[in-house]
Amino acid sequence: MTRVRGPGFPGTVRARATVAATLVVAVVLVAAGAAVVLSLRANLDDRAGADAESAARRVAARIAAGTPWDALDLPDDDDAPVQVVDGAGDVRAVSEDLESVTGTGTDGVRPAPGPAPGRGTIDDDTDFGTGDAVIDGDRATYRWAAVEVKPATADTSDDDGGEDRDEDEGDDDRGGRGAEEDSNGGDGAREFTVYAGAPLDAARSAVRTAVTAMLIGLPVLLAVVAAVIRAVLRRALRPVEGIRAELAAITASRDLGRRVPQPAGRDEIGTLARTTNETLAALESAVERQRRFVADASHELRSPIASLRTQLEVGAEHPALLDVPGAVADTVRLQRLATDLLLLARFDAGERPADRTVRLAGLVERESAARGLVARVEPGAGACAVRGSATQLARALGNLLDNARRHARSEVWVGLRRDGGHAVVTVADDGPGVPAAERERIFERFVRLDDARARDGGGAGLGLAIARDAAAHHGGTLTARERPGGGALFVLRLPLEGPAQV
Repeated sequence: MTRVRGPGFPGTVRARATVAATLVVAVVLVAAGAAVVLSLRANLDDRAGADAESAARRVAARIAAGTPWDALDLPDDDDAPVQVVDGAGDVRAVSEDLESVTGTGTDGVRPAPGPAPGRGTIDDDTDFGTGDAVIDGDRATYRWAAVEVKPATADTSDDDGGEDRDEDEGDDDRGGRGAEEDSNGGDGAREFTVYAGAPLDAARSAVRTAVTAMLIGLPVLLAVVAAVIRAVLRRALRPVEGIRAELAAITASRDLGRRVPQPAGRDEIGTLARTTNETLAALESAVERQRRFVADASHELRSPIASLRTQLEVGAEHPALLDVPGAVADTVRLQRLATDLLLLARFDAGERPADRTVRLAGLVERESAARGLVARVEPGAGACAVRGSATQLARALGNLLDNARRHARSEVWVGLRRDGGHAVVTVADDGPGVPAAERERIFERFVRLDDARARDGGGAGLGLAIARDAAAHHGGTLTARERPGGGALFVLRLPLEGPAQV
């Protein structure tokens, strides 16, 4: 099945990894750059606000001290324009050359006439805002700080206070203008707000410069990052290309004895190379085993076929000399060999055994009785049952029994017992036994330890191989040991399913 790749998307792992990593770095850099710009702008705005507040409080301190308007000495430079507004919204004082202003709530820049401010107190709170101002024809953006100056509280404990109040009351009775001015229009009883500005154009210019530098530097930095990532990935994936090239060469040459280059490191690529070599070794072993199997099978089939053909050719020329029993024996041998080869092929194909309950005690007793043997079933083993194929298990047990009878001098023992979660079937004989060095090799296919033994009596050497494969397909094991007292002992262990259902 062909996988369709999106148009324009890089096809190699190195290219895709480079693009992905560069995109991640780009996102991180953009996010970090935005955070830096926002932080820089906030810090510069705060600094301008602090400068404006400092200037506003200096002017407010002079007003609170009762300094006349014409003696306030307001800053006249572009860096700190000042505007003083009373509670009625009238402008009382402005910096020299201030032509217009926005952002203070009062656009006026011409001071209204009035008496000097009385003493007052400065509010601790400061309000901030942003607006424009024009000074000497130049427009600029400013950060405005607003500080309020409130009238001082009257001192009622003064000795002259009563007399003053009497005089004030007398004036009120006469309908005089002074009280009205003191309460409504006199500057000594009014609140004032001092607006002082700090320029933001330099801060905005610094922010724009930082943004421009980032926009220019970001692509360059990403290009460098992409080049470095690509170079690192090329070096890291170079062993993978060596593995691929060697696998392609192995496929072309069909030489399974070759191995891929294995890096010295213990990283993922080294693990991949080692696993690949292990797979090639297993594949080589399997192919070699298959070749031997085919060669041995051909050899085993050739002899009975040649014998049968010779007998039939002689019988065709001389009917009286036809050895019918011999021909039948060769045919039966061919049939058994073909059946064994077919069963082994099914095992090699991974065919799972039938999922049925098999009662081992009955199976062991039947196979033993068919060969004139008596099986010993220990107490507690009569209900042993496994899941699998009764035919395959009977074939495995039958092969063990036939092998024991073939090599026994006088006696064969068959037993069934329970060992924890396993059923254990033992087959022993009083024959010559199996040498320790050969106890694994005898389970290979077409292996016969007694090469001098007659072929008719010894079989093709597939019985024990079939028995072990059948045990493995049922989750069990089959091993060869030495019987106490001499002889061979074969132990078949199978996992229990539980009591058989009758």
